[in-house]
Amino acid sequence: MRANTRWGWAWIALCLSLAVHVADEAVHDFLAVYNPVARSLRERIPLLPVPVFTFRVWLAGLVLVILLLLLLSPFAFRQARWMRPLSYAFGVLMIGNALQHILSSLYLHRLMPGVLSSPLLLLAALFLLWSTSAAGRAHPRA
Repeated sequence: MRANTRWGWAWIALCLSLAVHVADEAVHDFLAVYNPVARSLRERIPLLPVPVFTFRVWLAGLVLVILLLLLLSPFAFRQARWMRPLSYAFGVLMIGNALQHILSSLYLHRLMPGVLSSPLLLLAALFLLWSTSAAGRAHPRA
């Protein structure tokens, strides 16, 4: 893989890994775990804006987000400087997401929805962070 296209491919890899992760969560009934926790948090902390989702709204929203992220990939291929903060934020957020699924599965001694795809999500996020950093070093003003 050429160094000048690595960042773009890393961005696409994380977008597609997120799509696999969403499918994993959907198949394993993520909302059956998430919604009760969200309701509990809303009761305990009324001012905390924690949403509760229907399956259709949750899935449609995530599909839309993934499509929008994929539409940004040409800018990563062009190494647009304004994409660097987005890439770092996306990568860090997905690392947190993956680790949350893995650590909660370990803590609860059961496979949580989304844990099966979490290693893929984690690796793709690390690849994006590394690629973004390398692009920044190679083209600091690009």
